[in-house]
Amino acid sequence: MELVVARIGRAHGIKGEITVEVRTDEPELRLSPGAVLRTDPASAGPLTIEAGRVHSGRLLLRFAGVKDRTAAEALRNTLLIADVDPAELPEEEDEYYDHQLMDLDVVLEDGTEIGRITEISHLPSQDLFIVERPDGSEVMIPFVEEIVAEIDLEEQRCVITPPPGLIDDRAEIASARDAGAAGAAESAEAAQSGDDA
Repeated sequence: MELVVARIGRAHGIKGEITVEVRTDEPELRLSPGAVLRTDPASAGPLTIEAGRVHSGRLLLRFAGVKDRTAAEALRNTLLIADVDPAELPEEEDEYYDHQLMDLDVVLEDGTEIGRITEISHLPSQDLFIVERPDGSEVMIPFVEEIVAEIDLEEQRCVITPPPGLIDDRAEIASARDAGAAGAAESAEAAQSGDDA
């Protein structure tokens, strides 16, 4: 099975190093020296990783045959793809591969249907589930322990406990002070319409 593990970013320096946006929880396994990765577009690869290092919080890779900045820039926005056994599981108990989470039904603890996971976005601070609702709209659910209560791969569902305002469309009044301000504004409008009469 194919798994997108990274997207190539800008060239770094003049010797062919490239920044990459990591899209795997196991970069040390998928993006290690010697790994051969297929690419999208296919014409850019396959690429063999020669070396890798972390610089200022970003992963930098050097590929065989990519010796200068021009060659590195030509690979920008290319997706790196690894072949993964579909039965393979991450080492940590509470970790999942993207392909395991895609298309899971997202429900509340009471069983209320929210939608299904159509995409997983890997941000520097956290991962986000992009969930398509039955009406076609999308909602973003942070993949954090406080919100994602359970992932049941056998039942193909993800149970969430969202905070107020994350998935509901209703605007909520943030504080009593805001409520008081709204009430004062209504009183002023009523008084003004009384003056106009």
